[in-house]
Amino acid sequence: MKFATRVVHAGLEPDPTYRSVIPAIHQTSTFAQPRVGEFVEDYDYARSANPTRAALETALGELEGGLGTSFSSGMAATHALITAVCSAGDHVVLPADLYGGTFRLVDKVLTRFGITYAMVDQTDLDALAAAVTDTTRLIWVETPTNPLLNVVDVAGVIERSGSAFVAVDNTFATPVNQRPLELGADAAVHSVTKYLGGHSDTVGGAVVVRDPEVHERVRFVQNSVGAVPGPFDCFLVHRGLRTLHLRMAAHAASAEAVVAFLREADGVSEVRWPGFSGMVSFRHPDAIGIAERTKLFTLAESLGGVESLVEVPQAMTHASVEGSDAAVPADLVRLSCGIEAPEDLVADLRDALAVA
Repeated sequence: MKFATRVVHAGLEPDPTYRSVIPAIHQTSTFAQPRVGEFVEDYDYARSANPTRAALETALGELEGGLGTSFSSGMAATHALITAVCSAGDHVVLPADLYGGTFRLVDKVLTRFGITYAMVDQTDLDALAAAVTDTTRLIWVETPTNPLLNVVDVAGVIERSGSAFVAVDNTFATPVNQRPLELGADAAVHSVTKYLGGHSDTVGGAVVVRDPEVHERVRFVQNSVGAVPGPFDCFLVHRGLRTLHLRMAAHAASAEAVVAFLREADGVSEVRWPGFSGMVSFRHPDAIGIAERTKLFTLAESLGGVESLVEVPQAMTHASVEGSDAAVPADLVRLSCGIEAPEDLVADLRDALAVA
């Protein structure tokens, strides 16, 4: 089936009791056992498994082409995969341009447990190859990167990965535009808070892997650490998935119009857009002023919702990397272009820039 068909039907099995088309929300913490130690399928306690979560995990696996596991946030998903794959003494290769929360997790938390890391511009495949050592266990890829929107050649990374596990943060691209497992990666990771949920009303994360043994390790961490999403959050993300392909086309149309305007606007430089998705970045000396003057673009962190957002990464999402090799320019503006009329978004930016 075509992707547009799969995204509508993924994980949707009629309810076995009443045959409802949409899976029920199993808002429960525990499940009755007919006999001691006996329970239906995997359902004994909701931290370990929940039918609403299972439906979402099935859908995520179908869309990325692997085995899915859901988490309470994108960072919980990132933590689970890294700790499922790596041990003390292992080396991780990170992108030089990456989400601040990922850098903070590795630099401030995981290094205390014996993990080491190197940062490299992953668009330079020779530099990437040089960064891989005998102890490199994991190569963490973002593409497009956050916030500079660099596009990384995933297949090229895999060719130079040696025996390392390759995980791709696919949050910005989504499986509409890129399916890392089909390119040969070992895992895809998402903040489902963003485009997959798509409506800025829930927080969650996901890991999708190709290897069943790695999948079991990820699920073990999920159960042991307990950073699981609630049933209603799973329902919201699963509902969002069913319009993902339509929303991503609208996001891209908005971004295309915004980029065409910005590339001709006075004072604007380094306009970046990967050619898909709704993420745009640019530089301007009055970055903070522009971000505070927009009306349709709401000044807020996060991205991927149907409404447009604007932020200054250096002072917001990437404040935790200030002073490190991952620091971003103070004059950088990041836009998450929503699905509003593109001409209205352009007019909003024109007004904000006119005062600068």
